[in-house]
Amino acid sequence: MKFMNTENIRNFCIIAHIDHGKSTLADRLLELTSTVEKRRMKEQFLDSMELERERGITIKMQPVRMNYKMQTTNYIINLIDTPGHIDFSYEVSRALKAVEGAILLVDATQGVQAQTISNVEMAKSLGLVIIPVLNKIDLSLARIEESKEEIMELFGGETAKWRFHPQDILEVSAKTGEGVENLLEEIIKKVPSPKFQYLDKPRALVFDFEYSNHQGIILYTRMIDGEIKKGDNLVLSQVKENFIVGEIGIFSPEKKQAASLKAGEIGYIVTNIKKPSIGAVGDSIVSKFNPLIPLSGYEQPKPVVWASIYPESQDDFDDLRRALERLHLSDSSLTFEEESSGAMGRGFRCGFLGMLHLEIITERLKREFNLSLIIASPTINYRIKFKDGSEKFIYSPAHFPGEHLITKIFEPWIEAQIITPPDKINSIMQILYDHESEMKETEQFGEHRVIMKVVMPLRELMRNFFDDLKSATAGYASLNYKPYEMREADVVKMEILVAEESIPAFTKIVSRKRVGHEAEEAVEKLKKNLPRALFVIKIQAKSMGRILASRSLSALKKDVTGYLYGGDRTRKMKLWKKQQKGKKRLKEMGRVNIPHEVFVKMMQR
Repeated sequence: MKFMNTENIRNFCIIAHIDHGKSTLADRLLELTSTVEKRRMKEQFLDSMELERERGITIKMQPVRMNYKMQTTNYIINLIDTPGHIDFSYEVSRALKAVEGAILLVDATQGVQAQTISNVEMAKSLGLVIIPVLNKIDLSLARIEESKEEIMELFGGETAKWRFHPQDILEVSAKTGEGVENLLEEIIKKVPSPKFQYLDKPRALVFDFEYSNHQGIILYTRMIDGEIKKGDNLVLSQVKENFIVGEIGIFSPEKKQAASLKAGEIGYIVTNIKKPSIGAVGDSIVSKFNPLIPLSGYEQPKPVVWASIYPESQDDFDDLRRALERLHLSDSSLTFEEESSGAMGRGFRCGFLGMLHLEIITERLKREFNLSLIIASPTINYRIKFKDGSEKFIYSPAHFPGEHLITKIFEPWIEAQIITPPDKINSIMQILYDHESEMKETEQFGEHRVIMKVVMPLRELMRNFFDDLKSATAGYASLNYKPYEMREADVVKMEILVAEESIPAFTKIVSRKRVGHEAEEAVEKLKKNLPRALFVIKIQAKSMGRILASRSLSALKKDVTGYLYGGDRTRKMKLWKKQQKGKKRLKEMGRVNIPHEVFVKMMQR
C-alpha cells in the first residue's frame, strides 16, 4: 500500500465556557477558509438544531472539514465545535479524544470561568496541544492583561509543557475577524499532525452517531489506522455487528461523499444498519477479515438526575421508545428503562447529566418526534441501608420504605467550584448555608476574583441553586461541579393524601428540616388545581407518621330548594337535611377522581 501522508492534516476542537464565542469563532474560520459561501453564511452556522439557534447555545458537537493554503502547502483542517454548558461536558470529552489539539477560548470581558478549568483538565489529561486564545478584544470592557494573567495562573505550577507567557496567548475578535487568520496559522504550526501505526489495516473511533430512515445508522468517525472505502466489509467491535460500507464522506459542513477515509481524517460512514439500539459511542470500526485490537473508547457517563417521562396518550408509548432509542444514538449519556405508574400508565425512567440536559432532551422529544409528554419531577438515587443488613438503591419516591425499616440513608454529593468577585462572597455564604453546603477552601484567582471550593448534596443543587447563585451575585459568579461521594442523608418521605388516600405520583423525598415548608407548598398547590366535588375533599401532607399540613376543598353547592316557592319552610328544611346526609355518605364512601391535567400541573417545576 502506498504511504498515506498525514503531515498536512490538523485536527482540533474549540473548548470554552458557555457564551464565550465558540460558534462565532467557528463562523469566522468557515469564512476565512471559504468552506461556506458568503451568500449562505449565517450566524451560528454549525448549530444546525432549531433549539440551539433559539437559545444561542451549542448542544451537539459538530465536525467540519476546512481547506487552507499556507505559503505553498495545502492543509486539511478538521474542526469539532463543542458545547460549553457543564451538562454537555461529555460531548466535549468525546470531541477531545478525536483530535490532537484544542483552542482554549476565553472571553476577555469575563476572564477564566469555572467550566474553563474543567475543560482544560480534560484536554491536559489526554496530552493535547492547547492554544490559549482571548476573544472579544474589540469590546470596551475587555480585561486583556488581567485575563492573560488568569490564563497563565490556570496553567501555572505545571511542567514546562503547560506553562504560557503573555505573548503565547493569542488575541482575536470572533465578531470582527481580527486575529483569526493568525490563529489559523498558529493551529497549523503548533497542533501536531495525526500519527498512525498500521498502513494496511483499517481502524476508526466512533465519536458520534446519526440515524436516517433510509440509510440507517451513520457513524461519525476519526480514522486511526489504514483506509476505508465504499463496499468494505467492516465490524463494529463492541456490538459485534457486521456491515458493508454503503457511503463514505466528509463534513464540509454538510455531508459530502468521498472516495475513502484515510488515517488521521474525520468523516462519516453509512452502515445501512436499521437497529438504532445497537449503536455505542466509543466503539471501534475494524475490518471483518483482518481485524485490529479495538480502541479503548470512552468511559460511560453516569447520570446524576432521573425523571420519569410518560406519553400523554398510551397509544404513543412505542413511538416514545423509538424516539428515545434514536436520541440515545447521538447522546449516549441519556439512559432509559421502562416503568409503569398506576396513575400515569407506562413510561420510561430516564437518566440525565443535569437539569439543562433533562430540559433539552424533553424539548427535542416534543419537537423532533412530535410527542406530547408528561415529565415527572426530577429525583436522584438514594442508597438505603435496612435494619436487616441489606442495602438497596432507590430512585422512586413512591418506593421509598418507611422510617421504621431504615437504619441509614445515603445520597450523592457534588464538589463545586465557584468563581466570583470577592465582594459577593457574603451573599454566596448565605446561599451555601440555605443549601446545606460545606466550604472546603478559597483561593485568590487573579487580582479581582476568588475560587470557592464547596461540597453539597446533589439534591440541593437541583433545588434552584444555580438560579439563586446568579441572583445573589448579579450574574458575576460561575459554577462548575463534579460527583464527589455518597454521604449520610437526613431526608424523609413526604406523601400527599387526597380524601385520606395516598397518591403515589405526588410523593417526594425532602430534607427533614424543610419538610414542613415543602408540605405547606404542596397542599396549597394541589388545592388550587384540584377540581371541587359534591363533598368536602381533605388534602393532607404526611411525613414521619403525622400530618404536617392540611387544606379542605369545599364542596360544590346545589340549590335543592330552587324549584320551591312560598309555602311551609319545613319542606325546605327536609330537603336540606337530606342533602347533608347525602354529602356525608359521599364523603365516607366516595373516591376522588383526579384529572390527568392535575398530575401534569403538580409535576411542573
